[in-house]
Amino acid sequence: MAFLFQKFQEAVRTLAKSPTFAKDPRHLQFEADINRLFLYTSYNRVGRDASDTEIEEIIDMGSKAPLADQQEQVQENIYSQIKAFCSSMDDILRTDSRSTSESISTEQNAGPRRSGLSLAVGRSAQTKTSPGVPETKPLKLSEVSQLFKDLSGYTLKLKPSQIPHEEAGQGLFIDGEADVGSIIAFYPGVTYSPAYYRYIPGYPRVDAQNPYLITRYDGTVINAQPWGVGGETLELWDGSSVPEIKQAVQGAETGSDRVWKMLSKPLEGKQLGGYGEVLERRNPLAFAHFANHPAKGMDPNVMVCSYDFPLVEKDMRMYIPNIVIGQGEDAKMKKIGSFWFKTGSAGSNASSYPVLKTLVLVATRALSDEEVLLNYRLSNAKKRPSWYTSVDEEEDRRRWS
Repeated sequence: MAFLFQKFQEAVRTLAKSPTFAKDPRHLQFEADINRLFLYTSYNRVGRDASDTEIEEIIDMGSKAPLADQQEQVQENIYSQIKAFCSSMDDILRTDSRSTSESISTEQNAGPRRSGLSLAVGRSAQTKTSPGVPETKPLKLSEVSQLFKDLSGYTLKLKPSQIPHEEAGQGLFIDGEADVGSIIAFYPGVTYSPAYYRYIPGYPRVDAQNPYLITRYDGTVINAQPWGVGGETLELWDGSSVPEIKQAVQGAETGSDRVWKMLSKPLEGKQLGGYGEVLERRNPLAFAHFANHPAKGMDPNVMVCSYDFPLVEKDMRMYIPNIVIGQGEDAKMKKIGSFWFKTGSAGSNASSYPVLKTLVLVATRALSDEEVLLNYRLSNAKKRPSWYTSVDEEEDRRRWS
């Protein structure tokens, strides 16, 4: 089995660098990343007890399947894991014994939800008047985390990073074991499409004092700073709070930064007429923003995966630690069995449903009681911080070309 997995990893490296379908460097890197994710998540879906034939089939599909088909399979594989995660969270936190179908039926028949702080849960009186919001157990985040580990085999911990640099600060560690292709962490926070960049705090120098921003290939930005380290309850969260996160930030504010602040300021989200979502803040995996970049001589062990969560999945929504600024996006979603994924076609089985654009970190090898390391892929067009050592300069150039 070890030899076969080594062959699998060699196939990942070979196929990921193949320029077969590339039209430009950025698209080439996008395809390479999708190909890796296809192989990793498909391997995870089959399981560690997969036969030699099954592994060979995955490798063969990775070399022949069109990019669109691989994207759909990645989305389905991630959806399968998220659904299992939400089921585990229900087992840990729900006080009722309703099935998923009963939960959906209750919410659909409950009529329009009331908005505002009256929806905040954790208090029995408010829960009783809001049938669409489940009642949960009064467990602390640390207790939820341990119970999740008991069910899944791993959870996440924050503690001083092992990166040998004074600015490493807090590090993200996996407590337990996870297979290759597993979702290790969610990237939580507030999402902004390109049309709403001006609402990002600190605009236009959005990254000057905020290291908790990440960008998807489609330009969607997620700001994890308001999420912080989560919370201790199921609550109405609008992303307005910005807790202090004890993590070193590269460099102090410069005179140039102060000038930018005077010349331009971000628009306030309240101008959009938006509202929060009832989210489970005791999410034991909502810590992707604490993953550090590997030091020289170290290898990343996770990679970023964009995932479009179908908002029609009402019973799972409270476990997705993101809210969107502005209007959400309708996408062509197709359902096969119990799985939803975005499709570029408008066939008879595809319908437009709103999606929430998110990011997760996927394990690129089996992990066991170690620090989670993510290749930041910082642009080489800007001055990089002293702690940054490129994992692959060619990938960095292609990603930001």
